[in-house]
Amino acid sequence: MPRLTDAQRAAYDRDGFLCPLDILTPDEAATERALVEGLERDHAGRLDKSVGEYLRLAAYLASDVPLRVARDPRVLDAVEGILGPDIMMWSCEYFIKEANSHKIVSWHQDLTYWGMDGSDHEVTAWVALSSASEAAGCMKFVPGSHKTQIVPHNDTFAEDNLLSRGQEIAVEVDEADAVAAALSPGQMSLHHGRLFHGSGPNTTDDRRIGLVIRYIRPDTPSTGQGKDFGVMMRGVDRHGTRANVAPLAGDFTPAQMALYAEVTGTQAQVLADGLDSADALYSGAA
Repeated sequence: MPRLTDAQRAAYDRDGFLCPLDILTPDEAATERALVEGLERDHAGRLDKSVGEYLRLAAYLASDVPLRVARDPRVLDAVEGILGPDIMMWSCEYFIKEANSHKIVSWHQDLTYWGMDGSDHEVTAWVALSSASEAAGCMKFVPGSHKTQIVPHNDTFAEDNLLSRGQEIAVEVDEADAVAAALSPGQMSLHHGRLFHGSGPNTTDDRRIGLVIRYIRPDTPSTGQGKDFGVMMRGVDRHGTRANVAPLAGDFTPAQMALYAEVTGTQAQVLADGLDSADALYSGAA
């Protein structure tokens, strides 16, 4: 796909999201899905945690499979239309809702606990590797809500919530204002970190598998305790705000597991700001 048009960029600025964008072919999406499910199959019971837990948080550090899409020039070209030529990846993981699952994502703003001070210099890319229809629990966006600063959130730690703290917006969100961001396999959406968004349960007989990639500009502020990390994907880092990580090749190797523990252990302290312990993160989504 070509880089974003002026009309697409204007729509993103107005609404806070853009979708659908045709990125991968259906066959390419099927290949990426097969690779992810191969990781689940081949490494089940061999790791300190379940494979799903590694895939849900910083998957790019545990396996180089998600980097195949995160580094794809078609993805980066679209992201460059939002962020400009210097692009850093802050995180990359899979959001998987099993078939006929009650798991949901409550209404929230991504930037609430990221230690980035509500920045405009980030964008989330959500790439569908299976059908993300309304019935499968696709994301829903509230157009224009990114123009609001970070609003208060409540931590629910609800068992059926896929978010790190089960966080949900503490102000009322009118479902009638929301737009369903349904995606076919290989399609992608882009959304702003302050945008109100969430998703419902998967009521279909197939898994809903999405790769979620958080891209930032290198000058995005880091306001959390301790150092933060990122991976340069395109352009130059002229700021040095974050330690530049070089992801390792392979799947769940000892070297990858050591790097995974270092990066996620440090970032967990940011995500757990205000909690007694980082151990509470994802307690409801395990």
